Amino acid sequence: MIAGAGPDTPLQQSFASLRYGDRAVGAGVLVAERLVLTCAHVVNSALGRDRFAQDTPGAGDPVTLRLPHVAAGRDLTGRVVREMWVPPRATAATSAPVRPGQVPYHGDLAVLELDGAPPAGAEPAPFLQHSYANETIALWASGNPLPTVRAVPRVSAPPWIALDVLGGAEVTEGFSGGPLWDRARQAVVGLVAAVHHAPQPAAPGALPTTMYAISVPAIEAELPALPPSAVPTARRGVQQLLTALERVLQGREAVLACEERLAARLGRPSAGPAADLERLVGLAVGVRRGIPELLDLVRDYEPPPAAGYEPHPWPGHHGAREDWERLRRAARTVRPGEYLTTRQRRDLSGLLAHCTRTDPRTLLERVLPHAPELPAVAGLADAMDALEGFSSLTGAPVPPLLQGVVRVSVEESAAGTYPSEDLDAWVERVGARSGVDEAAVSQFRADVVAAAAPVRTPAPGLPGTGTPPVAPRVQVELLPTATGRRFTYQIWTLADRRTHRLALVRDAEAGSEQVVDDIRRVLRTEVREDPETALVEYFLPAAWLGLDVDSWESPDGDEDGPFVPGITRRVVVRTTERSRESYAGWKQRTAALPHAKRLVLDERHTDRKVARAQLEVHRDAGTVIVCCPPHHHGSLLRQCVQAGVHTVLWHRAEHGAQIAQDLLALVDGTDHTAVPEVVRLERAKAMAEPESTTHHGRRLSLLYDAPDHRPPQLAPDAWVLTQP
Repeated sequence: MIAGAGPDTPLQQSFASLRYGDRAVGAGVLVAERLVLTCAHVVNSALGRDRFAQDTPGAGDPVTLRLPHVAAGRDLTGRVVREMWVPPRATAATSAPVRPGQVPYHGDLAVLELDGAPPAGAEPAPFLQHSYANETIALWASGNPLPTVRAVPRVSAPPWIALDVLGGAEVTEGFSGGPLWDRARQAVVGLVAAVHHAPQPAAPGALPTTMYAISVPAIEAELPALPPSAVPTARRGVQQLLTALERVLQGREAVLACEERLAARLGRPSAGPAADLERLVGLAVGVRRGIPELLDLVRDYEPPPAAGYEPHPWPGHHGAREDWERLRRAARTVRPGEYLTTRQRRDLSGLLAHCTRTDPRTLLERVLPHAPELPAVAGLADAMDALEGFSSLTGAPVPPLLQGVVRVSVEESAAGTYPSEDLDAWVERVGARSGVDEAAVSQFRADVVAAAAPVRTPAPGLPGTGTPPVAPRVQVELLPTATGRRFTYQIWTLADRRTHRLALVRDAEAGSEQVVDDIRRVLRTEVREDPETALVEYFLPAAWLGLDVDSWESPDGDEDGPFVPGITRRVVVRTTERSRESYAGWKQRTAALPHAKRLVLDERHTDRKVARAQLEVHRDAGTVIVCCPPHHHGSLLRQCVQAGVHTVLWHRAEHGAQIAQDLLALVDGTDHTAVPEVVRLERAKAMAEPESTTHHGRRLSLLYDAPDHRPPQLAPDAWVLTQP
């Protein structure tokens, strides 16, 4: 038994260790009285099966587990709940098995039902969505506190969360399936699934180990039959909620009826005749999405006809909207981040899975134009989770969440009626049940439609219409070998206003010609380059920024001749190694961009301390010209990245005062967004003048971490994973 209550007591009361013989092979977490949540590959290991076996273990396959902090040394047995077995699969929509090394994969969840009651002291864990600001911990399979990992969520990449490991034990086999515990918020925020180790020995300044966890929204989406999880007990607003409910639920019979129905919805036992208003509120407060479920149930509750005068008439029948509004305000105080019931959230996620035209980051910018800093999101479902936590702005009758869904519906309607019409129906239904005025929703939709209408741009002599072009992007996340001549890589696309999509993975080493050939294939099959040509972005570790990727070409093997992206496409270099410190500088330089001056780093600044001092003095410089002997390029480029500079222009072979003046002339008076095209044209001019060997367009390079978007979600070497 746990002797005393400590900061991690809820974690210890729910932590499970899954075993194969006498050996701990993974972990799990108690989510209901007799239900343990874990990863499917951990169950497979505990049964001695292949890690990624797909078939459902039967009733004759008992899994041995322990609750080490509650009953150390006592073996329990559990069996897989058939409808809650979700083995790993390659994609969200199919059941295809996972290819070796592929990430992120989907599923990999299982629920075990204990054969008997758990030991005294065991309690289900509370769950919340992860927070990017909070440090988390993960315990090894045994539950021993010594091999504990500390990590901070870096980015959400549905269905996973990527976390930077800050310290503690090395992440090895045995962490999988275990709860990711947010000590500050006293809640589980995910299940550990995999880890990527940096190459050994790690290079100076190498990225920390990255740990991956299955997010809470992904768990809820994959396991619809799982009872709603507990949440940390809320205190703020509970008294307001009790007072508001007293005015809406009149009499003991109303409270008993609502408590019984709510318990059934949440998969919790009812107190029966012992129920009262405090028990009803406690039930709702203690379960994830319990408050929206309570509001939905109270709205549908039909009180018996009153024989006489009603001092507080039922809102739905007699229009006493002030009581209903008071109840809703109290609910938002108790659970500010929960607006939807479990069913409403799942219905919305199912519809959003069919939406391909809406960029989640752009959506947040439009719905929350005045937010001081937008949350990092990686998909529409992630964006909706963020919007759900924002209350209605002053003077805005439509909540931000519903605004977001309306905007998605309008944008998706250009591709067809589905799922646009179903999204509209969802908004109508949820808005009506939430007390949002139907006319306000209709007016907001009409405003969005009008704003999205094509902008008329008459051409000389010919009237026409058009929408502002959005250039597609092809993003190559490149991992060089030690020699820098062979590579593994994956290619992402961002085209037609769609979200990032993984188009190609090559985990066998290939040369630069193969890289360019694969880029050509992706451009032909995945990108419609009309009206504006694609931007090709190479993502490189900082130590490899010197690779001349912008001059790579394919072999001259077909009738079209060699493909030279740096001439026919805008090619820029980006880095995967912007830290939190450098991101702060990036934001500061981005804000100063309209009025910033250009900075030249030449042979006088090759000492790293001098270069750093220059960048500190000119903290508003967003564009830097590097003009020094080539063997100093790598050091200065890394200094620029560390300082948050987002645009660096340099010549890979030449340097001197004339080159510096030429490169300054290129960017002076040029809008920042036009710099990649200016560089492309200079490269083309140099190629078009073969007799000139001194044209500055030859071997011209551009590092360009533009202010208008963030890189793809996962690390560039994310397929080199082990399952801990």
